[in-house]
Amino acid sequence: MKDRATHDLLERFTGGIRELLGPVSVWAHGSLGGGGYVQGRSDLDLIAVLARPVPVAERRRLAAFHRRLEREEPLAAKLHCGYLPVGRTADPARRHLAWAHRELYLRPVTEVTRCELHRFGVVLHGRPPAEVLPPVSEEVLVDFVVRDLRGYWQPLVRKRKLWRQDVWVDLGMLTLARASVTVRTGALISKAEALDVLRADPAAPVEVVEDIRRRRSGEEEVVPPGWIERRAGLTAAFLGPAIERVAGSAGR
Repeated sequence: MKDRATHDLLERFTGGIRELLGPVSVWAHGSLGGGGYVQGRSDLDLIAVLARPVPVAERRRLAAFHRRLEREEPLAAKLHCGYLPVGRTADPARRHLAWAHRELYLRPVTEVTRCELHRFGVVLHGRPPAEVLPPVSEEVLVDFVVRDLRGYWQPLVRKRKLWRQDVWVDLGMLTLARASVTVRTGALISKAEALDVLRADPAAPVEVVEDIRRRRSGEEEVVPPGWIERRAGLTAAFLGPAIERVAGSAGR
């Protein structure tokens, strides 16, 4: 968060949300907390803890606030925020209001997000995660990541068009690496640490891992002819067996 534009946007967002909703806390997680954040490339993943749910009448004002930020701040298009009522923090499966991809909708604050907040969440305002958010046990975390691999990622492996897109390649490969460590040790690592895990995996396609590294480090990209299709094939060919191996090692 040392980039000035990112810092200024987070200051403006936090001030605006404090005025609009009076949150108990505002936290950052993801790359902002775990390392590897690249201004203009990485998402800005936030959670605002509220004293009460956002009434329907106030949701229009909240959406208008986000849209105004996006018009006036170039980085705000990558700003995602979940709005978590303080009295409803116990159930990771419960869906809460969130702003992402330029709209308001309902989604859960998952076990992985909760662990990120406890391990390396950044407090932008108010009380820290440990005082508000119940911890997630190793057993619950492992169960979630295996269900996520089996139920979400495994069916996507066959969708070749996804693996032509940078965002899916990065997220799929890094999620797999994080899951492999969680299943093996019960711990949650960051995406930055996951890249090191991929680089040490002899089964991971070296060209794809290096492609992810360059992009996440903000290096200028040169795309050779045919690389996007070749990368898609390499990624899918690795993820299919790797998901089966990781999920199977958990006995699920």
